[in-house]
Amino acid sequence: MTETTTALPVGRSDLRVSPLGLGTNTFNDPGDPKQFHTVLDGFVERGGTFIDTADMYSYWVPGNGGGESETIIGQWLAGRRNRDDVVIATKVSGKPDLLGLAPQTVVRGAEDSLRRLQTDHIDLFYAHYQDDETPIVESAAAFDRLVTEGKVRAVALSNFSVAAIEEWFRACEENGFARPVALQPRYSLVSREYETGLAGVAQRLGMSVFPYQVLAGGFLTGKYRSEADTEGRARGGAVKRYLTPEGLRVLDVLDAVAAEHGTEPAAVALAWATANGKVTAPLAAATSTAQLDQLFAAVALELTAEQVQRLDEASASFV
Repeated sequence: MTETTTALPVGRSDLRVSPLGLGTNTFNDPGDPKQFHTVLDGFVERGGTFIDTADMYSYWVPGNGGGESETIIGQWLAGRRNRDDVVIATKVSGKPDLLGLAPQTVVRGAEDSLRRLQTDHIDLFYAHYQDDETPIVESAAAFDRLVTEGKVRAVALSNFSVAAIEEWFRACEENGFARPVALQPRYSLVSREYETGLAGVAQRLGMSVFPYQVLAGGFLTGKYRSEADTEGRARGGAVKRYLTPEGLRVLDVLDAVAAEHGTEPAAVALAWATANGKVTAPLAAATSTAQLDQLFAAVALELTAEQVQRLDEASASFV
C-alpha cells in the first residue's frame, strides 16, 4: 500500500482492505480488456487493494450474459501474478441464469466465479440479493460449506432487509455457521435510506459496510445539471430521477464544499459517506486513471463537522 492508504479490517475476519473499493460493473468486454486492465493497474499503483465484482456484471450489455467483469479481472490476475496483493469480492444470485440463493445455486455460482477469476478462493463472497423463496438457514449453510472448504474466506450480504440480516445471523448462531462480516447497501447523498435501519444493525452485528452507488450513477460528480446533459450518455437515464430542485440543491452544496477544499464534487460526495464512521469504505467505478485520481482524492479528504452538517441538511429529503 502507498503511504496515503490505511488497511481497514473487514468485520471480524482476517481480511484487510484499502479505504476505497473499485467497482467493476463497467468491465464488459473480455475480448478487449486493455482499458480495464489499465484501470486495475492504476488502482493498485495508487494504493488500492479492494476490488468488487459480481457474477452478473455485465449481462445488460448486448451480447453479454454475465461473468464478463470476473473474466477480465481473472485475466489481469493471471497476467500480473498478484493474487495475494488484492482482496476480491464477488457475488451470487443476480446472474440471469443463476438467480436466487438455493444451495445448489450458491455452490455453482462460487465454482463459476472461481473459474472466471482464475483463482482458488474468493476473499469476500456476497449473497447479492435477498431470496424470499429459499429458507435463509439453507443459504447460510451453503455459504458456510464454501468457507469450510477453503473456497471462500468470508461471507457478506447485499440488498438485504434488516429482518433478513437478523435471521441470517440467528441461523449462524444456532448452527455454528460462518457469520457475515460485511454489508453492501445502496447509499449516497441522494439515497440515504441506509441510515434508517441498516446502519444500526450493521453496527450492532459488527459488519463492515461497503456501499455502492455512492456517486448516484455519476449524478454527484456534478456533470449532470439538466436533461440536456443526459442526452447520449450511457448513464443518463439513471440520473434523470435526481434532476429535481432537491437534487440540484445537493449539487450546489457539493460545489461549495469542493471549492473550499480545491477538489471535485465526487471526492466530497465520497468523503461525506465515510465521515463520522458511517461506512467502512465506499465503492466507486472508474473508466480512466484520471477518474481514479478524483476517487483517491476522497481518501485524503477530511470534511469539517460544519461541512458535513451542510451536506446533511441539503440532502435531508433523501433520508
